[in-house]
Amino acid sequence: MKIINTYIDSVFHTQDSILEEVITSIQENGMPAISVSASSGKLLTMLVSMTGAKNILEVGALGGYSGICLARGFGSDGKLTSLELEEKYAQLAYSNLTKAGFAEQVSYMTGPALQSLEKLEQGNERFDFFFIDADKDNYENYLNYCVKLAKPDAMIVTDNVLANGSVADSNAQPKRYTELMKKFNIAVANHPQLESIIIPIGDGMTLSKVKK
Repeated sequence: MKIINTYIDSVFHTQDSILEEVITSIQENGMPAISVSASSGKLLTMLVSMTGAKNILEVGALGGYSGICLARGFGSDGKLTSLELEEKYAQLAYSNLTKAGFAEQVSYMTGPALQSLEKLEQGNERFDFFFIDADKDNYENYLNYCVKLAKPDAMIVTDNVLANGSVADSNAQPKRYTELMKKFNIAVANHPQLESIIIPIGDGMTLSKVKK
């Protein structure tokens, strides 16, 4: 996977000073270097643009890298709601989204994501695009909430589903969440309200269309 992704990045990725500053800010703040890959970010932008999504929910903000990529897809009339456990992460993400020109189009809900998702459901909020990239233990719970919050034909994108290839290759170095992802992938593939496929880019992304 690493060789393939290195090749993809080398051919399709161009220098992006804004996203490079985000990576630097994450490092300077001692945050984990777990943002999506450059090509994964480009894919997010393209998916939002191609689907015409205007109301996006992101589960897991970190420093705002994926948030910028998502926001770039909806232009000047979209909205991004981002859920983040850590207040300091949300503050950095908002700062970076502001620098990227999306200050008026993004909002953050801090604290445990399941609690925030419950609030959104109680408020009858609906979204047409979702990106899940948070703690793997709750991936199935996040997915089920997203289905509840989805407009018809909404898209749900989930990151890290290949766990460095270890879900399929017994010789690959396993991740802490390898078994969780194996279970999650089966659940997604057999979910009655989803039509899904895995794209082997970055650490693997599942694209799911909500059937309603």
